[in-house]
Amino acid sequence: MPTRKNKIEETCSFCGRSFSEAGMLLAGIDGSLICEECAKMAMSVFEEQRISQATSKFSLDRKQLPKPNEIKEYLDQYVIGQDDAKKYLSVAVYNHYKRVLQEKDENETEIEKSNVILVGRTGTGKTLLARTIARKLNVPFAIVDATVLTEAGYVGEDVESLLVRLLQACDYDVKAAEKGIVFIDEIDKISRKADNPSITRDVGGEGVQQGLLKLLEGSVVNVPPQGGRKHPEQKFIQVDTRNILFICGGAFDGIERKIAARMNRHVVGFENTGRRIDTDNLLQYVAPQDLKAFGLIPEIVGRLPILTHLEPLDRDALLRILTEPKNSIVRQYRKLFAMDGVELVLEPEVLELVVDKAIEFKLGARGLRAIVESILIDDMYDIGSHASSKTRKLVVSREYAEVKLSKNYTAR
Repeated sequence: MPTRKNKIEETCSFCGRSFSEAGMLLAGIDGSLICEECAKMAMSVFEEQRISQATSKFSLDRKQLPKPNEIKEYLDQYVIGQDDAKKYLSVAVYNHYKRVLQEKDENETEIEKSNVILVGRTGTGKTLLARTIARKLNVPFAIVDATVLTEAGYVGEDVESLLVRLLQACDYDVKAAEKGIVFIDEIDKISRKADNPSITRDVGGEGVQQGLLKLLEGSVVNVPPQGGRKHPEQKFIQVDTRNILFICGGAFDGIERKIAARMNRHVVGFENTGRRIDTDNLLQYVAPQDLKAFGLIPEIVGRLPILTHLEPLDRDALLRILTEPKNSIVRQYRKLFAMDGVELVLEPEVLELVVDKAIEFKLGARGLRAIVESILIDDMYDIGSHASSKTRKLVVSREYAEVKLSKNYTAR
C-alpha cells in the first residue's frame, strides 16, 4: 500500500476528512485517498445494488397486484373448467399478497395467512393451477412432494427441506423466497394412519403433520441449503415463512365415503332439507370435518382455511384440454414437429379416440399426453430419416392411431 510522508495534510477524496479525523486513509494508484467510513459506505451501496439486481427477477408491488377477476381470466387461458376452484384460489392469492404488501401499522387489524387446500382426483389440474398463478404474479414457486417427509431421525427428509426448492427457484435469495408460493402435493398421503393410538410411531403421517404446523402458520425456520437431513455441523439458512403462501393438493382417494357418511347419504335420494344430492360428485360437498375424518389433524386443517374442490373432468372438458389452452398438448406436439420442418395434422376423430382412452384408463388430463406420445412415438423417432423428403406433412387418422395404440397398449 502506498504511503505518504505528510499524512497530516492529506484528506479523503470522497468526504474531505483529514488523516487526523479519519484515522486511516487508503491510497489508490492515481493518488486518490479513501477513509474507513467511506469504504464501509461504498460496501453497503454495492451490497444493496447486488440484492436489488438479484430480486429484480421477482418483483411485485401493490399497484402491480392483479385483481381476482384478472387472475381468473389468466387462469382461463391455461386451465379448462374448474371455475369454482379458480375463483377461490384467485381471491385467496389476492388477499394473501394484499396482506404481504400492506404498510405496517401497529394499530391496524392484523390479517392472517390464507393457505389453501385443493381436493380433487388425479389429473384434474391442481398443480397446473398453482403453477399458473405463480407465473402470473411473478413470484418464486416450488412444487414439493409430501410423501418423502418423515419425522426427524428416520429415513426420509425433514419438513424444513420443503423450502429448499423455493430457495433454489430464486437462486437462494431469501427475501424473494419469503414472498413465494409453495405447492405441497400429495398432502393426503401424510394422513394419520388410524384414529386409535398404537405402539408404533406414525413417522410419515401424524409426525409429519406436526412438523408442518410451524411452516404453515409462519415462523423462522433453519433450512439446510442442500436439503435432506439436518445435522449440528451444517450451516443453515434462516427463512421466515409468515409471508409464504402454501397451497396443498391431494386426491384424497376414498374421502367420498366420509362425505357420504356425514351427509347420511349412501344412495341417490333427497336430503332432509329437500336438496338433491349429486352422488356422482360428492367432492363438491367436502368440508373441513371430512379432512379430519380422513386423517388430517385438526391443527393442520385449521391452518388451511381456504378449502375448495376440483370437478372431475368429463369428455367435453378433456377434449377442450387437448386443443384450447395456450400450452395445449396438440400445440406442443405441432411445435415439436414444426422444429423439424414437419406439419402435424391430427384429425378430429383422433382427438376423440385419445379422450376415450384417457377415460377408459382413468388417467384424467395427465394421461392425455401419454396417449398422444404413444401414437406419435414412431414418427418422432423416424423424423430425422425423412429430412430430404419433399413430403413435409404428417396427417394422423383414427385408423393409424388405433394401430399405434393397440401396439403400445396391448397389455391393457
